[in-house]
Amino acid sequence: MQKLVLILCALAVTLCLGSQSSRAEPTKLRISWVVVPAALTPIMLSPPGVARHAGITYSLEHTHFAAGPLSVTAFALGDVDITGFGYATIARAIDGAGLTDLRVIADVVQDGVEGWYTNAFMVRKNGPVHAIEDLKGHAAAINAKGGLIDIPLRAMLRKHGLDDAKDVTILEVGLPNLKATLLEQKVDLIGTILPFAMDPELRANATVLFTAYEAVNRQEIETLVARKGFIAENRAALVDFLEDYIRAVRWYLDPANHTKAVEIVADFTKQPPTLFDSWVFTQRDLYRKRDALPDPELFQQNIDMMRSLGYVKSPIDMRQYVDSSLAREAAARLSP
Repeated sequence: MQKLVLILCALAVTLCLGSQSSRAEPTKLRISWVVVPAALTPIMLSPPGVARHAGITYSLEHTHFAAGPLSVTAFALGDVDITGFGYATIARAIDGAGLTDLRVIADVVQDGVEGWYTNAFMVRKNGPVHAIEDLKGHAAAINAKGGLIDIPLRAMLRKHGLDDAKDVTILEVGLPNLKATLLEQKVDLIGTILPFAMDPELRANATVLFTAYEAVNRQEIETLVARKGFIAENRAALVDFLEDYIRAVRWYLDPANHTKAVEIVADFTKQPPTLFDSWVFTQRDLYRKRDALPDPELFQQNIDMMRSLGYVKSPIDMRQYVDSSLAREAAARLSP
């Protein structure tokens, strides 16, 4: 009898250990990002009780890039699993890098939605440029060629009869250095995005010459993108991740959480809260969809515009590259 009891105990311990060892580890999601607060993934775990699946079914590993186009190679090589691409980078990835297995799985931010913020192109108040035509023979600065500052700038130049390759010198400058490049008179126009556009010194010494909306209308400037094979292998974890992401979006957009949201953004960016308080997660910010569903029709308009400007060689049907099913499933778990 004693031997039988010992055998049963040993069997129970073995089964318990076997159950623990077979328990699945959280799926690691390697995500690239460019700038916070437009990108929420680096701070989506900060609000308490929001990311309910984090550490259980998925974990996050973040990699920073200076601009979306600069992460295309890492995405192509499989060094990141999810990346924040806008329409311009997606077109480049499909048409240039041949990444036809990419899929847009969630909307992040849109530019130019009526009543919300649109990116600005700024000149010095005491500078030589007062109209688009004045840019001829001058220099402008953007963060990356082929990106979401570059495309509207070139589109606006062409609208006003300027050759973006010959009439204006366009330089690439890191986002944090654009202000100094303008104010130190190294260039006469810069393209700005949030939060850099709200810099008090920049606002005091520069003025908006035109906006991205005036150049190219509404834009899908950032979405979450993954590759088809990765989605198939990790669908359950991705839906859990998007459920938490949508919950985080709603938490940050809730006016009741504004003070805490500002603190989180300021702490992450190591900037004073006063830089964010008057605009972040309000209608002075970029537009965010509460369900994070990507918009294939808007994508198509943006890509067609790029093709008309000669940036895309072949037609791209964005319906083939948008997978709304994950965000739809995730949003369905939450109340409206």
